[in-house]
Amino acid sequence: MSTGTALAVDPLVVTCTLAPRYEAVRTARDFVRTALDRWDLTELFDDVALVASELVTNALRHAIGARPDPAGGALGEVDFPIQPTPEGRLPIRISLVHRAPQVVCAVSDPSNVGPVAREADFVAESGRGLHLVESFSRSWGWHPLGSGKVVWAMFEAEPASGSELGGRHRRSA
Repeated sequence: MSTGTALAVDPLVVTCTLAPRYEAVRTARDFVRTALDRWDLTELFDDVALVASELVTNALRHAIGARPDPAGGALGEVDFPIQPTPEGRLPIRISLVHRAPQVVCAVSDPSNVGPVAREADFVAESGRGLHLVESFSRSWGWHPLGSGKVVWAMFEAEPASGSELGGRHRRSA
């Protein structure tokens, strides 16, 4: 089971360190649900959870380099590094920041290589993650860190009056 450590100094900025296992994707979704529930933004859960899942999956696959288990484990098992980086950082962290009316979901990892959206191949089993991130968030991007990078996606909470801010599945102009 993937464990996460949640940190909260500012109640509108929450962070969870994820274990470098595929179960981390579920932990990230649970973390998103808990934060959005606390902020009374449950209507954003489906979109934010989907994007968080994609960003964490990308970090697991590309940033820390999932590779077959060298010990000859069962098919589909992977060998992830479980030690902190030389700088002492654990491999993956997810953060949510709520500054009304926006919510930002950010996933940091130890790789310096930025994400690149591939041409959509509709028969491939993977390769659509960043297209989903683009479709379900208002905007997204990435920034290099001193060691690694952070990939972020921004969401608009629906205003209480019910007026449109751009709507689901639309990007800002």
